[in-house]
Amino acid sequence: MKNIVFLIVITLCMSCIGQSKKSDKSLKKQENQLIMKESIYQFKVKDIEGKGFDFSSLKGKKIMVVNTASECGLTPQYEQLQELYTTFKDKNFTIIGFPANNFGSQEPGSNVQIATFCSKNYGVTFPMMEKISVKGSDMNELYQFLTQKSKNGLEDNEVKWNFQKYLINTEGFLEKVIAPTTSPTDLEIINWIKS
Repeated sequence: MKNIVFLIVITLCMSCIGQSKKSDKSLKKQENQLIMKESIYQFKVKDIEGKGFDFSSLKGKKIMVVNTASECGLTPQYEQLQELYTTFKDKNFTIIGFPANNFGSQEPGSNVQIATFCSKNYGVTFPMMEKISVKGSDMNELYQFLTQKSKNGLEDNEVKWNFQKYLINTEGFLEKVIAPTTSPTDLEIINWIKS
């Protein structure tokens, strides 16, 4: 009889432990659902001429956000970015460039100087925004969204260098982060645009 009572007590204890583990998993699942990822559409910035630019005007388009610099070894990517933009701008895609001076002081110019440089040297026609910071204590709010999982819902990451590319889907959510050294015309990017 004592053995039967002992087995019943053990069974009840094991059942309680099992329920506790299920509750922990359930709570974690609920916590993950509470992390509401944000959309790029909430952001308003200024373009390189100082005019307001509202990301909500891009609803339904795929977007590449890229931090740029005029005096970087990767600066020739402007040419490929323009090529990509020209090819796909009428196919639900756009590029938004953000000049930044966070890496080796490779973007020292004013907004006017940057705009002139981009137009004269690379024929840039995709939208360029005013110069911002993409790293550090003065990081722009948009880049906080792009680099923090608690905001973008995808991943924590950091801007490693000039010309890092962030791919935003047609619902305004971050979908991929592409390394600075990857060409804008890389098949991974083209296939993403076409998908």
